[in-house]
Amino acid sequence: MRASDKFGVEPLGKLLKEQAFPASIGILVMSLYGIVDTIFVGQFVGAEGIGAITVVLPITFLISSIGMAIGVGGASVLSRSLGSNNKEKAYYTFGNQVIMTIVFALVFVGIGYFFMESVVSLFGGKGEILQPSLDYFSIILIGVPFLAWAMMSNNVIRAEGYPKVAMYIMIVPAVVNIVLDPILIIGFNLGLKGAAWATTLSYILSAIFAVYHFQIGKSQLRITGNYCKLKFPLVKEISGLGAVTLARQGVISILAIVLNNSLFYYGGEQSLSVYGIINRVLMFANFPVLGITQGFVPIVGYNYGARNKIRVRKIIRISIVYATLISFGIFLLLMVFSSAITSVFTKEELLINETASALRIVFAATPLLAFSLILSALYQATGHTVPALLLALTKQGFFLIPLVLILPLFFGIHGVWMAFPIADVGAAITAVIYYKIKRVKYREIPVSATELTEINSYN
Repeated sequence: MRASDKFGVEPLGKLLKEQAFPASIGILVMSLYGIVDTIFVGQFVGAEGIGAITVVLPITFLISSIGMAIGVGGASVLSRSLGSNNKEKAYYTFGNQVIMTIVFALVFVGIGYFFMESVVSLFGGKGEILQPSLDYFSIILIGVPFLAWAMMSNNVIRAEGYPKVAMYIMIVPAVVNIVLDPILIIGFNLGLKGAAWATTLSYILSAIFAVYHFQIGKSQLRITGNYCKLKFPLVKEISGLGAVTLARQGVISILAIVLNNSLFYYGGEQSLSVYGIINRVLMFANFPVLGITQGFVPIVGYNYGARNKIRVRKIIRISIVYATLISFGIFLLLMVFSSAITSVFTKEELLINETASALRIVFAATPLLAFSLILSALYQATGHTVPALLLALTKQGFFLIPLVLILPLFFGIHGVWMAFPIADVGAAITAVIYYKIKRVKYREIPVSATELTEINSYN
C-alpha cells in the first residue's frame, strides 16, 4: 500500500493527529528560530535591526511564495490523482512543479536585486531603517530560491503521506539558524549581516534535504527528465490553485506596505519595532492551527478525489473543533503573559510596555482563526479555485487593509492594532456563511442510500 492510501481508510482523528503534529512541530520550530533571530538582533543590534527584519520579511516571503503557491497547487492535484490512482498524472504534476519553481524563483530574485532600494522603500524601509534593511535584504535574496524550493517540496511531501519528512524540512533551517545566529552575530561580530547569512545558509541546507528525499529517500516521485516536460493543462491547473496561495501572499505583502507605512506615519520607527515583535509572536502563537490546517489538506484532498463524501464532511468538523480548542488556550496564555513574552525580545522598557498593550488587542479574536483558515483550505484542496481565492483574501484584503487605512484616522496608532481582531471576526463570519451556502456543491459526488444516511448524521 502506498503511504498516501491510508488517507482513505484509517480513522480520521488518528490521521489528523499524524499529519498535523509533525506540521505543527515544523511550524513551531520555524517560528522559534524567527523568534531567536529577532531576540539576538534586538539584544545585540537594537530596535533598528528589528525594524529592518520587519521590512524585509514580507518581501522575502512574497518572492519565495512562488514556490509555496506551486507546492500547494500541485499538492492538491497530486492528492486527488493519488486518490483516484492516476499515477502518471501525479508524476507529471511533480515534474511540472520542479520546472515552474526553479524558473519563477530565479526570475523574481533577479527583479528583487535590480529594484532593491525601490522595493525596500516601498515596504516601509525609510529613515534610519533604510540602510540596515538594504544590508539584510541583499544577503537574504541569495537564499530565496532555495527557500522557494523547500516550500514547494514541503507541500508535495505531505501530499505523498510523509508528514515527518516534511517536518524535517522545516526543522533543518530552524536548527541551523539557531546555531549560526550567536556564532555570526556575536562571535564574528557581523551584527545584522550575520543574522542574514545565518538565515540564508539555513535555507540552502533545507533545500538540499528536500532534494535528498526525492532522489535518494522513500519518495515515489523522482526528478527525471521524462516527467519534467511542461504540459499546459497541468501548468494551468497548478497555477489556478496555486494562485490562491500567491494571491494571499500578494495581499499580505500589500498589507505589509500599508501597515508598515501607517506604523511609520503614526508611530515612527518605534511602532515598526513593536509590530516586528508582534509579528514574531503571531507566527509562534498560530502554529497549532496552521499545523492542523496543513494536516487537513492532504486528507480532505485524497478523500475528495476518492469520492468519499462522508470522510470529507467529517474531517472538516474534526479539524475545526480541534483547532478552535487549541487556539482558545493560546489566547488565554497571551492575554495573561503579554508583558513577560515581550520582555524576552528587548530590554527597552518603553518598547516592552507599548508592545504588551498592542499584543493584547491584536490577539483578541484568536479563537476564531480556525474557521477562516480551514474552510479556505478546504476549497483549495478540493480544486474549487474561486471560493478558495475569495476566502483566502477575506481577512487581509477585504477587512484588514481597509481597516488599517481607516481606523487610525480616528484612533491613531491604536486604530492599527484594533484592525486585527475586527478583521479576524469578519473573516470567520464570512467563511462560515459561505460554507453554509455553498455546501450543496459537495452533493455533486454520487453516493448510495446508505452513505446518504451517514452523511445526514453529520449535518
